[in-house]
Amino acid sequence: MQRNVHSLTGYSLDATDGKIGKVEELYFDDQSWTIRYLIVKTGNWLSGRKVLISPDAIVKTSWEPGTFLVNLTKEQIRNSPDIDTDKPVSRQQEIALYGHYPWPEYWGSGFYAGGFSVIGNTSPVIDQEIVKEADPADKRSDDDPHLRSTHRVTGYRIHATDGEIGHVKDFIIDDQNWQIIYLVIDTRHWFGGKKVLMAVGHIKEIKWDLSEIFVDSTVDSVKNYTAFDESEFSHQEPFSAAPDNYNIHIK
Repeated sequence: MQRNVHSLTGYSLDATDGKIGKVEELYFDDQSWTIRYLIVKTGNWLSGRKVLISPDAIVKTSWEPGTFLVNLTKEQIRNSPDIDTDKPVSRQQEIALYGHYPWPEYWGSGFYAGGFSVIGNTSPVIDQEIVKEADPADKRSDDDPHLRSTHRVTGYRIHATDGEIGHVKDFIIDDQNWQIIYLVIDTRHWFGGKKVLMAVGHIKEIKWDLSEIFVDSTVDSVKNYTAFDESEFSHQEPFSAAPDNYNIHIK
């Protein structure tokens, strides 16, 4: 199923023995565009501390509107490594996190965060030049992951080959492998407030320091992309049809 990130923020997270807190935002890997963590703000039981939870912990068969059930206890979360989610997350911190929880490591393992193997034609072609220019606010040491906040990237300006077309409004993910497959582009200042879906494979360059994304599409082609209807992605029914540009630039 495909879901938009905005509809998932605010979801409650339930451990096997009680409520944990609510999803505030998500971290994705800027090389594979895969969601690595949910950032969860805990309730009063843990003094409102923010914790990172891998999608691998979600019991997928239990999805209900507004709630994620995870196969963790509150005690496990209480004793998890303390990570400041307002700062870049280092690889060392991730190693400690994965040492505490029973999650399969995703780095260098051929697995996405949800435990799904990367098989066949699922990964968008992303030019590795994209990830070389880091946002100064996101400075990391050489062995840190390329984690980006969906909240921070929301609002990035989108440039077509022949002009600016809008900004990032939301993200569409596949909830089976937690990969971002579309950007939701808000074009309200360009062609009448229409929001459209653009496959991430169209991305040619990202200037993190300028909050700008450059794509290989023309302004006219973007006008013909499938319009975004949030109701198609925020409930339990699968999306009925893939947008016109879904298969472009997919391996």
